[in-house]
Amino acid sequence: MISNFKRIFESRYTWIEGFMRNVRRFGDKTAMIDPVTNRQWTYAEVNANVNRLCHALAQEGVGKGDVVMVQMLNCSEFVFAYVACHKLQSVCCPVNFRLSPGEMAWNLDDSKPVVVICCDSKRDSILEAMEQTEHKPHRIVVTNNTSDEATVCYNDFVKDHPESEPVIATPYNIYDETTRLYTSGTTGRPKGVCITSINEVLSAHDIMIHFPMNSSDVTMNTTPWFHRGGLHCAGPCPALYAGATMVLMGKFDAVQTLKYVNRYKITFVVGVPTVLEELADRQEQYGYDLASLRGIVTMGSPLERAACIRYQKVLTPNIFNGYGTTETLWNTFLRPCDLPDNAGTAGSSCIDDDVRVVKVYEDRRAEPDDLAAQDGTEVGEVIISSPAKSPFYYHNNEEVTQQKYYKDFIYTNDLATWDENQFITIVGRKDDMIISSGENIYPTEVEAVLNLHPKVKDCIVTSVPDKVRGQLVTAYIVSADETISADELDDYCKKSPNISNFKRPRFYRFVKQIPFNATGKKLHVKIKDIALHDWKNGLLEKV
Repeated sequence: MISNFKRIFESRYTWIEGFMRNVRRFGDKTAMIDPVTNRQWTYAEVNANVNRLCHALAQEGVGKGDVVMVQMLNCSEFVFAYVACHKLQSVCCPVNFRLSPGEMAWNLDDSKPVVVICCDSKRDSILEAMEQTEHKPHRIVVTNNTSDEATVCYNDFVKDHPESEPVIATPYNIYDETTRLYTSGTTGRPKGVCITSINEVLSAHDIMIHFPMNSSDVTMNTTPWFHRGGLHCAGPCPALYAGATMVLMGKFDAVQTLKYVNRYKITFVVGVPTVLEELADRQEQYGYDLASLRGIVTMGSPLERAACIRYQKVLTPNIFNGYGTTETLWNTFLRPCDLPDNAGTAGSSCIDDDVRVVKVYEDRRAEPDDLAAQDGTEVGEVIISSPAKSPFYYHNNEEVTQQKYYKDFIYTNDLATWDENQFITIVGRKDDMIISSGENIYPTEVEAVLNLHPKVKDCIVTSVPDKVRGQLVTAYIVSADETISADELDDYCKKSPNISNFKRPRFYRFVKQIPFNATGKKLHVKIKDIALHDWKNGLLEKV
């Protein structure tokens, strides 16, 4: 009996089985709305488009375990690719659409996709990236209206293929990798987070529990789906598994978001805190009817008390805030009943997660039960055990897997305090990561690019506060040529294929030396304090 249960559970409790249940029971229900094109798809129509793509991908040799890399804004083709990979037992690998060609080249060589599907705006960038790679995908599919020698347009790629279900040779399995998301390590080198089908099912369940969300909901995630919080928080993963309706937003626009809430009776909107700030500004200006909203969910950084009270008054009383990682989705949560009293914290553990703050030592990592005091004062490191949502390994990177995972916990490098109710307050990063507009930026990767400039002798990168973006990248430069200027470096970064535009410094200061410790390591902690002082006193040069 147990073996029979194990067989059925492992083959049937998959994300794709959940989606197909909704195709059968909600076939005529609207699954997806594109407000820009005014196009809507029922669950049956989404499945038909998915099947056409499945047959096209299979013709290119995509099968079990093969990678399909996606570099697109949130759009219908992204959804079709995501579901098609589940159905073909292949791996959907969404990557940041803001990557430079050099950064994209690394991802291509690491994951070796058989097919790449991209927006028209990324076509030239991907072709440039391929000039630097050893691996060459079989096909580059572009969401435009014309095919050429180097690429094929999406419509041409799928047009001659049937809407029938593809033939699957082996049973589905909950442990198969279905999605791969890239994040950054402490050195800035990307890490491939391998997400299994059961991780996706239980991630959907987590969202459905905590919102809560069901088939009556209409959701819109304003953040990019290449993030875990984009794909798995009101994005395609939970929305299509729950049988909900999804409204697409390729690029955030506050006024349009408010209009869509009213027009489509959206029940949940997801966005980073800067999104909420802009929504509140525009709502105060225009006063749209937001009565359909059951909640606005934010993540990426804590909500300040004053801001939280404002959002509850202007937008909806039901403000939610989640904290987590790419590896584990969200793991602590602030619910409306927790706010505004606990605003500024990251919340307490989600139902299926074990989140702790452990002591920090210079020479070793703490054991999972070596806890920091629950007094809201002692700073420790946040560790997370999330067996439902985390695969507990990285693609092609055993060394980092061993570094980050220990005794069933991921060690996040986030520094925090916690109180007697285990509400966690993030205070910083062990690895000095910069978070600007929800994007993770590592000083070392920016330093590496700046140091390639012939007029730069050395540099150190940190950040200063910013009301809109959270943090702004700030560079201290030791010049090799006195003619160097901040504008020259800014132009250099804009043109460099090795750094994304959002990572370039927005403030500069030219100095004679930068701080090092006794072993020759740059003191990022010290330069952060210096930058804050210089910022407050107007000593930084803005570009």
